[in-house]
Amino acid sequence: MKKLSKLYNFLVFAFLYAPIVVMIVYSFNGIKSRSVFSGFSFQWYQELFNDEVIMNSLYVSLLLAVLAAIISTVIGTLAAVGINAMGGIKKKAMLAVNNIPMVNPEIVTAVSMMILFVFVISKFNSMEMGFGTLLISHVTFCIPYVTLEVLPKIRGMDANIYNAALDLGCPPAKAFLKVVLPQIKPGIVTGMIMAFTLSLDDFIISYFNSGSAVQTLSVTIYSMTKKPYSPKINALSTLLFATILILLIIINVRQSRGDAKKKGAKR
Repeated sequence: MKKLSKLYNFLVFAFLYAPIVVMIVYSFNGIKSRSVFSGFSFQWYQELFNDEVIMNSLYVSLLLAVLAAIISTVIGTLAAVGINAMGGIKKKAMLAVNNIPMVNPEIVTAVSMMILFVFVISKFNSMEMGFGTLLISHVTFCIPYVTLEVLPKIRGMDANIYNAALDLGCPPAKAFLKVVLPQIKPGIVTGMIMAFTLSLDDFIISYFNSGSAVQTLSVTIYSMTKKPYSPKINALSTLLFATILILLIIINVRQSRGDAKKKGAKR
């Protein structure tokens, strides 16, 4: 039975990761072929970094991901503090509202936000589809993930420490910064990394809310697939996969260390 279980796990992981391995290997192919590997070369990586369209899209994606991560982390952390302070039905209702963007189909979120932006632009003529609409939409779908990362840290915190700081004359804002924030910092960092990863990886919401002036990297990759095949797509996808993999490893390591500290404190 154990052998069958191991074989099953191997087949599942092989099915999931074999295409990625092939893509990575052929990103170093010396010729423009999807079936023949002629030799190891960095040719497509060099062409990738010399492509102005891709580099501009990469800059937009990184700037967007950083700003979305920072803004959603601030809002999500404050939302987690507010939800934790609630009780009863209000708390359950707010958690349900927070979870809606996560369980809602992404295409529904993308189209609904696009309609909202078009309505605002047509009525008030105050903005246009571009980087601003992209940032708002990315912050919107990143906030719930940050909230759910921070909320367990707040719940696991000893509330008496914060109350003791208030009793000793510390103002609420200073008590939060000096007492609460250091204890929930691991959740905040994990939430920020998660938000950065989600923003960098997003395609559907970016596709519907970017407009014609600005394109993220995922939208640029999609447009490249409509043209004759270029191994630059393999090189670009390999770099994206490596970036996301590193961030996920950091998240898992931080969570493992946090769990180990909790177990050590209980003992």
